[in-house]
Amino acid sequence: MAKKQQQKPLKKRLLQLVVTLSLLGVVSIIAFVGSIYLGYWGKIPTTKELTEIQQSKATEVWSADGKLLGKYYTTDRQPIPFKSFPKHLLNALVATEDARFYEHSGVDKLSLFRVLFKSVLMGNKSSGGGSTLSQQLAKNMFPRRNIGRFGIVVHKIREIIIANRLEATYTKDELITHYLNTVPFSDNTFGIESASLKFFNKSAYQLKLEEATVLVGMLKTNYYFNPRLFPEKSKKRRNTVLAQMYKYDYISKKTLEETQKLPLEIDYQSFSHNTGLAPYFREYVKQKAKRWLEDYNQQHKTQLNLYNSGLKIYTTLNAAMQSKAEKAMETHMSSLQKQFEKSYGKSASWLQPASLTAIKKSNIYKKLKKQGLSPEKIKATLNKKHEVEVFTWEGKKVLASTTADSLAYYSKFLNTGFVSLEAETGAVKSWIGGINFEHFKYDHVFQSQRQVGSTFKPIVYTAALENGYSACDYISNKTVSYKDLDNWTPTNASRDTTDHREFSLWAGLANSLNVISVKLIQQIGVSTTINLARSMGVETELPNVPSLALGTAEISVLELAKAYTSIANNGRYSTPFVITKIENNEGELLKQFESIVASQPAFSTHTNRQIIKMMQRVTDSGTAKRLRYNYKLKNEIASKTGTTQSNKDGWYVGVTPKLVTICWVGADNHKLGFKSTRIGQGANSALPIFANWYQSLTKDASFDNYTKARFKNLGAPIDCPAFKEPTFIKELFSRKDRIQKRKFDRQKRRKEKGGSFFRKLFGKKNK
Repeated sequence: MAKKQQQKPLKKRLLQLVVTLSLLGVVSIIAFVGSIYLGYWGKIPTTKELTEIQQSKATEVWSADGKLLGKYYTTDRQPIPFKSFPKHLLNALVATEDARFYEHSGVDKLSLFRVLFKSVLMGNKSSGGGSTLSQQLAKNMFPRRNIGRFGIVVHKIREIIIANRLEATYTKDELITHYLNTVPFSDNTFGIESASLKFFNKSAYQLKLEEATVLVGMLKTNYYFNPRLFPEKSKKRRNTVLAQMYKYDYISKKTLEETQKLPLEIDYQSFSHNTGLAPYFREYVKQKAKRWLEDYNQQHKTQLNLYNSGLKIYTTLNAAMQSKAEKAMETHMSSLQKQFEKSYGKSASWLQPASLTAIKKSNIYKKLKKQGLSPEKIKATLNKKHEVEVFTWEGKKVLASTTADSLAYYSKFLNTGFVSLEAETGAVKSWIGGINFEHFKYDHVFQSQRQVGSTFKPIVYTAALENGYSACDYISNKTVSYKDLDNWTPTNASRDTTDHREFSLWAGLANSLNVISVKLIQQIGVSTTINLARSMGVETELPNVPSLALGTAEISVLELAKAYTSIANNGRYSTPFVITKIENNEGELLKQFESIVASQPAFSTHTNRQIIKMMQRVTDSGTAKRLRYNYKLKNEIASKTGTTQSNKDGWYVGVTPKLVTICWVGADNHKLGFKSTRIGQGANSALPIFANWYQSLTKDASFDNYTKARFKNLGAPIDCPAFKEPTFIKELFSRKDRIQKRKFDRQKRRKEKGGSFFRKLFGKKNK
């Protein structure tokens, strides 16, 4: 009896303990959930905040022919409306990720129970996440953070709360729209539109069933099922998605079987800053757009951002022309590089480590020095071998080298600058700033200024034509030493000083005769030539010396192109421009950009016609004649080639009725020139890029507007002989040479004596 009385209080105490512990457990759970609800483990957005969701949107850069060239972004995302999602994409998503999406209110209790039992209690990671699309959206919009061992529980509860609020705030269609616009895909891409453009080069609304299921399939694990890296795994996952669609009656068995048999094909487009079409152009557009945005935000009190405001920038570039230009450049430059390296042989400077001077000029040296490292430590660091990924024309390679070795390696590469613009408007149609943007960021179209060589001669000849000369005037090719210029004796590229024939101006230009060009600029005046160059749009300061006729001035490719638009545009230069308009993310026009053309012509219509005909002779029978004979181009093309001293710069200028195209080729290392004129002359180093490009345009009927255009109202062709033999008297002393010699001698005597007799007599100072 006593034992029964003792057992009763014991049972009672145990029961009380269990009840107490249960209550404590319930209170703890309530408190734990409450702490999550109150935001202790991470902020829970309010319903009001959820209605004001602002997604970061990439700015899009579009070509004139409707191609997406690239994006500027911190997150590669391009939100689109619900109507842009094809039905089979929505069905694939629901069938694979949340079969009961249209039935639950944010939480699928069956899936949640499976996760709690298998994943949490039994530790089975293969059981799946159990999250609904609403919960996944919550995770995408409000990312998880590392909070320790209970993180999975905290995250699930937090996402359930947010999912319920999302379901109460948005319709199912709105939820799925937000989901597809925020979900991460492979290759750091967010949203279905960006993924569709990247992997299939088309907008989401254009996706076929077999393409949509590939994208949906990679949501499970976007790295593992990346079709670019793992095509077989991606295909297998695609077929699993198709099977899910069949399971839930979204497709027939016939469609399932036929689609599963299809090969996996992607059309990958990289929209990274370093790769893709026209990267140098996109970088230039970015700088222009950023400067415009600063002014726009200041004037309109807005906070538009280039990287997340979803702007649309429409450019002048023609993507098809650009693609052909890049292909022409790569074909020629890879071949030219081989010739260049072969000509130097085993004695090439790049086969030895870079000099100390070159190392000290490098960015890595400056960076280490800024960090406070001593010269000895910097040297030790730079002498350590490490694996580095380098550019080659055969593709990227990984080499083990020191910094000095890498600097020497890159010093050997030839580079290029190529731009083509519409002469009438200045709209840039093609732009190549270098051979590879990832490894050579320096833009040789607008940043680099190099000696322009003989491409400056048409400006000299235009000045002469404008001052009374004609294409059929003759000048002696006899070399002259200019005593006033330290006995400077210009010679022709051929170095033949025995050819004393008189050449017509058109032949002097066609054959790029230095002797005649210098005589011409001396006769019309260097300042006269400079003034004309200014009127043609050249803003760079030009050296006021006779050697200007040979192209000693350093001008950028873009500025030279600007000057040449005046020749193709009736004497008026057009300012190059790259952006036509900018819209906001709603498609509203923010700015329309117009072309800027000079109000006054730099020279007369008569001069314009003559210089075009003379430059056509360069193409037909002069230094650019390989356009006709090697490349079989029959188009109307006015040309000029150029080569600078020691063959360091090769140039080609192509003026057609609609386009002005400039191409430069050379090494960034100014110490390196081509070993021979045969390889380094502009006709061999630069002209082939234009020739190959224009060949491809000519074969494409869509470019007939450019390639079949004709120069208007040029009048009768030049019909005078290229040269004539000098008479005995002219051989002794040609009239123009005598006048020029007297002029220089007279000026010299005046300087030495302090002025003329009459000026001294009347007390006037010698100016």
